Amino acid sequence: MIEPLLLTTTRVSTFEGTRALTAASGFFFERDGRLFLVTSRHVVFDEPTKHYPDRIEIELHTDAANLTCSVGLSVLLYKDGKSIWRQGKDDAGEIDVAVIELDRAVLPADVEMECFTPAHLQRSLDEVEVGSSLLVVGFPLGFHDTLHHLPVVRHAAIASSFGLRFQGQGYFLTDARTHRGTSGAPVVMRSTEADKLPWKLLGVHSSRMDMGGRDLQLDESLGLNCAWYADILLTLTDPKARVEGVAPPDSRGKAAV
Repeated sequence: MIEPLLLTTTRVSTFEGTRALTAASGFFFERDGRLFLVTSRHVVFDEPTKHYPDRIEIELHTDAANLTCSVGLSVLLYKDGKSIWRQGKDDAGEIDVAVIELDRAVLPADVEMECFTPAHLQRSLDEVEVGSSLLVVGFPLGFHDTLHHLPVVRHAAIASSFGLRFQGQGYFLTDARTHRGTSGAPVVMRSTEADKLPWKLLGVHSSRMDMGGRDLQLDESLGLNCAWYADILLTLTDPKARVEGVAPPDSRGKAAV
């Protein structure tokens, strides 16, 4: 049997028309019967790097007994001149998490996936200590089991006080070896609760953290990463949440106003 955790996560490929751009990670979140894909916001829109895809593709398993069977699902990122994803913001600025609601009607009838739910979010901060062991489930540099279309996991540890906003931002730090392509991966901790998916969803991996003054020859990378607190998903998947989409980029590669 395949571990359910590996079926929560999918490879996200970004495109501008037919031109492939980047590869990242994402995972499934279900709330009140609605299905969402969660990834990093910079995967779908990143003004500093002029990264403006207009669609993404994800892989879906279609046979639990034969994981080599999969199909690709293409999702347009803009509708009626506005973006379809939801992203968050707080007093410190933008939160690097995006959710996209998926239409169950377009999914294969025999789709095989596992979804995190609000019940998988960590409620008590006292149960999570600095140094606690975590897993980051994703596709580093796009690497994965290409036969069975499954992600890989990296071990991590909590590197800052969980529950505090590191430097006032809505994330905590993890100590882990990560690479490009892991953006949008779920950061999870083993749960003692009896559940088909016995993991607590603590965060969404965003990026590596480094010091601007580091000597590239003498000093190694810090090996620290930003993980945005996963409770932002309660806000982003709230049916009453306001969606303020952004316009697609214009022909000059700048965000249209």
